[in-house]
Amino acid sequence: MSIEKLKLWTTTNQRELVRFSKFLVVGMIGAVIDFGTYNILLNPTNIAVDAGGFLHTPLLALGLKDPQNLGPTFAGTLSFVIAVISNFLWNRYWTYPDSRSKPLVRQFVQFFFVNLTGIVIRVPILTFTHQPFSRLIQTAAPTLTSQAERLGSNVALALAVGIVLFWNFFINRVWTYNDVE
Repeated sequence: MSIEKLKLWTTTNQRELVRFSKFLVVGMIGAVIDFGTYNILLNPTNIAVDAGGFLHTPLLALGLKDPQNLGPTFAGTLSFVIAVISNFLWNRYWTYPDSRSKPLVRQFVQFFFVNLTGIVIRVPILTFTHQPFSRLIQTAAPTLTSQAERLGSNVALALAVGIVLFWNFFINRVWTYNDVE
């Protein structure tokens, strides 16, 4: 499939516009999972205490010696993987239900590879922008100083998610779901 065909689909093909809309809904579900997991992992002690300590032991089992401070890069990576699994299932069974001519495992590997490439785009954005965004929030809204690091990390995550969204849709449509008309 050529880029010209993809452009034509997004402007004239109603079915493709519906698919893109569904892809966006799936992306929003993934974003809720991503942001929720990300924030839980950034501060698991408060969440673990509130929920009876359910998170502390699994994090220690993962080899994390200090689960109180996982950092935005690790939290963002793990939340991304969990969201990718959810998004694959939603996209396979809802967005592209007519794309089941490929075996499940093969299609998941393709989807995961596209998203893995997306994480190569995402991690540097998170790593290098969360602190500047935090400083910007501290400067622009001094009353939010105690929340600036959390807010800065979330702004960085939102930027990364937005950029990777377009990568994921176009590459998955051309490669992972190329068996649909």
